[in-house]
Amino acid sequence: MQYRTFDRIGVPVSTLGYGTMRLPVIGGVDANIDEAEAIRLIRKAIDNGVNYVDTAYMYHGGHSEEVFGKALLDCYRERTYLATKMPTWLARNHEGKLEGVFRDQLRKLETDRVDFYLLHNQTKRIWEITNELGGLAWLDEKRKNGQIRWAGFSFHDDLHTFKKIIDAYDWDFCQIQLNFMDAHYQAGLEGLEYAGKKGIPVVIMEPLKGGRLARNIPAGVQALWDNAKAKRSAAEWGLRWVANRPEVMTILSGMNAESQIDENIRVLSDAAPNSLSAEEVALVDKAGAIYNGLIKASCTACKYCMPCPQRIVIPDMMDIYNEWHIFHDDNSRAAYGRTPEHQRPSVCVGCRQCEEKCPQHLPIADIMQELVQIFE
Repeated sequence: MQYRTFDRIGVPVSTLGYGTMRLPVIGGVDANIDEAEAIRLIRKAIDNGVNYVDTAYMYHGGHSEEVFGKALLDCYRERTYLATKMPTWLARNHEGKLEGVFRDQLRKLETDRVDFYLLHNQTKRIWEITNELGGLAWLDEKRKNGQIRWAGFSFHDDLHTFKKIIDAYDWDFCQIQLNFMDAHYQAGLEGLEYAGKKGIPVVIMEPLKGGRLARNIPAGVQALWDNAKAKRSAAEWGLRWVANRPEVMTILSGMNAESQIDENIRVLSDAAPNSLSAEEVALVDKAGAIYNGLIKASCTACKYCMPCPQRIVIPDMMDIYNEWHIFHDDNSRAAYGRTPEHQRPSVCVGCRQCEEKCPQHLPIADIMQELVQIFE
């Protein structure tokens, strides 16, 4: 396994990190984790050199931390750096606020400290809640008393907000979504470089876009991989593109099968920073351009279309629409299915108020009807 060390952290961290948002489950129910299999897989990864393990208060209906606590018994805790996250939007309504949630986490994880602790899913709105609760002062206190070793945040919003949060605190690290299709989405490459210039190492989530970049591959992209000088799988190209960046500390993979662990360990055991040639980087960038060229509606999620009189969350529906036309997979169908019936496109009355406000002049009402035809 390859390891990377940054001045702010001072210890070697495995380039491959184990993410637990997608542990194996029983019966297809997210909360029903297959504990025995999950523990076996987590320990297999650790036995093969993975030392960064990531969970969160919210994952798998709140059960992920409990399973993780069990997996790290029998001396596995001493061999890993444990990461978990604070959902400040939930802590606001928790009886014990931030401290109450944190105590719950330590209990479930069966530990007295967290190595890498993140303020979870920071956006404009959630950042306001974080500050309302005194989240930064609370982090200072926890770092001082040793219950948190390194403090960071995970992020899901625009670049401007990312820079604002980065500049607001003396962060040890941060976590962003990044893959070759989303190089300019949310924080993106520019955010990665902004953090890097400040000496803040970056944890990467969704390096393969939830596995989508490794399956149902468009013909144009597959032709690039087939004709490349280096013979690599789609997953390997995606992981190496992320690992090529020197700002990256670790790359999280939600591995729920032994074959995924084996392949990821193989790939990231020698994927050093700046190890791809300029030609190879250009090849992967071209693949990203092909994927993005398949986007049918150029929605920027500016939300000018909102609020919808029928309470449809239009940007979310547009995202599902685009994802379906790119990947044609079950993830899009599942996302649509999770949408409450009273907020689905089927309640659209075709008033077209959204279209009058859309800077991209998109035929939103027609797209809503197409979604109904696809998914209902």
